[in-house]
Amino acid sequence: MDLPVPSTDALAYSAALSDHIAREIDAAGGWIGFDRFMDLALYAPAQGYYSGGAHKFGAQGDFVTAPELGPVFAQSLAAQAVQLLRLGSPQIIEVGAGSGQLAVDLLRELERCGSLPDSYAILELSGELQARQRQAISAQAPQLLSRVRWLERLPECFDGLVLANEVLDAMPVHLVVWKSTGVVERGVAIDNGRFAWVDRPASGRLLERALALAAECDMPPGYLSEVSLAAQAWVAAWATRLGRGALLLIDYGFPRREYYHPQRSSGTLMCHYRHHAHGEPFYLPGLQDITAHVDFTAIVESGCWAGLELLGYSTQSSFLFNCGLAEVLARTPASDGRRYLPLAGAANKLVSPAEMGELFKVIALGRGISEPLLGFSSGDRSATL
Repeated sequence: MDLPVPSTDALAYSAALSDHIAREIDAAGGWIGFDRFMDLALYAPAQGYYSGGAHKFGAQGDFVTAPELGPVFAQSLAAQAVQLLRLGSPQIIEVGAGSGQLAVDLLRELERCGSLPDSYAILELSGELQARQRQAISAQAPQLLSRVRWLERLPECFDGLVLANEVLDAMPVHLVVWKSTGVVERGVAIDNGRFAWVDRPASGRLLERALALAAECDMPPGYLSEVSLAAQAWVAAWATRLGRGALLLIDYGFPRREYYHPQRSSGTLMCHYRHHAHGEPFYLPGLQDITAHVDFTAIVESGCWAGLELLGYSTQSSFLFNCGLAEVLARTPASDGRRYLPLAGAANKLVSPAEMGELFKVIALGRGISEPLLGFSSGDRSATL
């Protein structure tokens, strides 16, 4: 792979995490599931990708998320937030707030339209990211910092809006291969001092889910893909805690029959390092992001089985236009090219089918919401799930 060369310190950081993972593999008898490898690579305390100190978001990091493109994403999203705060409770929890830019822009827009929540909590496990989020809010919206608090675990109960942008894709996944002889789980072992793929028969809950998927989808022998039991459990856990309100989840993925399409026979696992995308998860653990697309059908099933209602499902493009993206852009005169052109460029990336507009989806699950949601007023694709 032709990727940027890390610094000496970064290589040492990755080597330390690799040693940590290798010791865990040894302690587990020589093999761990890929879900555990991914969990350690991303979240091992003080060593994982999201736990360490490297820049991850924006031009100086490894990838760009919607909030990093500019304020138009949050300014459009705010219209949906206002409705949900009115229908539920005036509280927001943002999960995995990244650089903190979404919190900054969303709070500023809610302040502009007189709809600030009573509290804005950020659920963030990384102390390093908490510090960066606090710094971003302090620098760009200091008058709103007092409304923000940080959580390290899910609350016991909550009424209001739970917002998660690009969170589900970073949850650990199992790798599964459907063979003519049965279902196997692809895991990680050590071979000559290097991480290596080793398959073992799938068992337990994973085998149950894999067999159910095979009964529903056409998977030829040798078909490899992901099963995200963690994302399903996460949604179900919120369902036991949410009173009146909604989960608003934004991520890239497909309905199940598209996700497990026969032609998508190598899965969706992808790694991101310095704005280069590749498929080698063993490359420099701790220095790169590891993601998988979201099976949105599984997300809906988990939420609804746990008592939530599907409130809407659409492309990011439809959702943002329904929420007033065009009106947000119109606030800045097109004649003011210095200000308008960056906003228009960001908007194009957010809604273009060739960029984020079609691949990224928005899904809402809730309880006690008494009217249709603005973001899904046209272009709702719930029937495809």
